[in-house]
Amino acid sequence: MKKFELQMFAEPVAGKKIIYLFRIMKNAASAAGAQIAFVTENGRTKSKDADSTATKDGSIRTPGTSEVEITCTSILAKGDTLIDELEDALDNDDLIEIWEANLDEKASDGENKFKGMYFQGYLTELERTSNAEDMVEVSTTFGINGSGKRGNVTVTAEQQAAADYVFRDSVKTGA
Repeated sequence: MKKFELQMFAEPVAGKKIIYLFRIMKNAASAAGAQIAFVTENGRTKSKDADSTATKDGSIRTPGTSEVEITCTSILAKGDTLIDELEDALDNDDLIEIWEANLDEKASDGENKFKGMYFQGYLTELERTSNAEDMVEVSTTFGINGSGKRGNVTVTAEQQAAADYVFRDSVKTGA
């Protein structure tokens, strides 16, 4: 049997290269997707329950519907309006759009396009934690409708810069 060394060519994706953009759906005509400031961790969980039925030949499994949750933990930035908008959306049951973009995988159909996914759902939990020794931390959980759709996500140069340093030359940039 011939063994292929496919792992030799694989490169890991750094966590800071996966970013999330959020927008209240009713604001789609007036606002673009925006990042939450000072994100320390994001997560996306997909799960599915399955029922088991006993038969004379052994049990059979019937899969249920998949459920998706997206989480975000960040340090609260002074003057952050996005967290306030998301909290209002929680109170008002407003639908939220979420884009997940992998900045390590550029798409071929545009300069600022990256491989990603699109989701719609509701903010189901928001927690602000403030202890005496640390910065204020905000944790959010979004319950997603459906399972999301794969596609290419536009991430502006400013949003990319917020996710990582961008090279700047040493020449003057203006007045």
